[in-house]
Amino acid sequence: MSAYDGTHDDEHDERHEHDDQGKEERTFAALPPAGGGAFARTWWGRAWLKALEDTALDGRQLKKGRGHARAGAVGAVSVRPGRITAVVKDRDGSAYRSDVLLRELSEAEWDRLLDLAVESAGHIAALLDHEMPPHLVEDAAAAGLELLPGIGDLEPECGCEAWDHCPHTAALCYQVARLLDEDPFVLLLMRGRGERALLAAVQERGAVGERAAREGAAREGSVTAGAVAAGAVAEGVSAEEAFAARDILPPLPVPPTLPAAPGEPPSLDTETAPGPGLDPKALEFLAADAAARAHRMLAEALAPGHAPAEAPLTAGQDAVRLAAGAPPPGIADRLAAGSGRRRAELDLATRAWRLGGAAALSVLEEEGAPGGEATARAKARLAEAWEEGERPVLRPAGAGRWTVAGADAQLRVGEDGRWWPYRRERGAWVPAGPADQDPAAALAGLWPGGGTVTEAGP
Repeated sequence: MSAYDGTHDDEHDERHEHDDQGKEERTFAALPPAGGGAFARTWWGRAWLKALEDTALDGRQLKKGRGHARAGAVGAVSVRPGRITAVVKDRDGSAYRSDVLLRELSEAEWDRLLDLAVESAGHIAALLDHEMPPHLVEDAAAAGLELLPGIGDLEPECGCEAWDHCPHTAALCYQVARLLDEDPFVLLLMRGRGERALLAAVQERGAVGERAAREGAAREGSVTAGAVAAGAVAEGVSAEEAFAARDILPPLPVPPTLPAAPGEPPSLDTETAPGPGLDPKALEFLAADAAARAHRMLAEALAPGHAPAEAPLTAGQDAVRLAAGAPPPGIADRLAAGSGRRRAELDLATRAWRLGGAAALSVLEEEGAPGGEATARAKARLAEAWEEGERPVLRPAGAGRWTVAGADAQLRVGEDGRWWPYRRERGAWVPAGPADQDPAAALAGLWPGGGTVTEAGP
């Protein structure tokens, strides 16, 4: 056996160099002992260890190597395409130069990997932000490119003259897991490309691909020429793609704790006069509204078995919702004008909103009963709602509306089959209470009399 002479400098910071063939080389200073607990803490470090341990032929050597690495016996690690090198010390102080060789990807394989990277907006965004997306490993494997080592991929060479993995080369492999914790790009350097070269290639391909996509979209008429010139073609990661990566990504952080109350909106009352067209009170009101909605949405999302998110509101519905939140003087007038309503119409709409939100607003402003089957069910429900001798006389007053004869009361049915009571005030029908599944219960507070049901028309 030949011990290493100790001239290798293992006490310096990481440095970037290039060998005589121009290939990038990175040298990492010796790491302190690992102590107890898990040897690797990130997805990349754990993935490397799993690949190493799954493909090892001699588990005893791996165990000894893990002990060497945990004890801090591995010196500075040099990483370059196809090879990692370090000096590893035995317990008796003997030091051995240990190398582990890993096959470099061919130019054709690198071309395929780069194509994969730029095909996914999530991959390219992460890479350009100097992050290695774990999902890239799965995508590469599906394309026949193995980034993590497989059986026989790690070829050992050690000064102790062992014919296969020895404790020294095994310790070096374990130390690489700790390096990957800090910088996953080390894996790609071992496969043949350093971070700088990789990012340059990704940027170049991404720019070419984006330009071609914009030009192609413009030719197909899917975006305007102005948008192409401005580079305004939006990209993103689909929810389906993000969800598919859930098993290989690091675990998500624990859900946030719900604050006791929404945050306080900023105060815009400053000595500086607002710019033209800016209303500080309106902005403060909108900020407070946004905080309250965010607090409510978070509470709903954290609740067990929470319901799906509500459908987005139209501009007209949102104007009513804002008006129902008691805006500062003058804001309601602007909301009325912006939503195409007179102020009295907006006040009536906010009254409905406070009773039942968008559903109540729809019943107020949209005269339209459900389809034929639903209308038939509504009529049947009216006929069954009261006992004989207690029924009011109901006259159709439009689609989905019935007026009580001899009383300033009306029933309206919504698309969901619920019944809404209305009262006539100053010649107009106004919402008089919340909805109910039972028309008799909805009308109870407005019609105390009796009679029989009559139907005329649809």
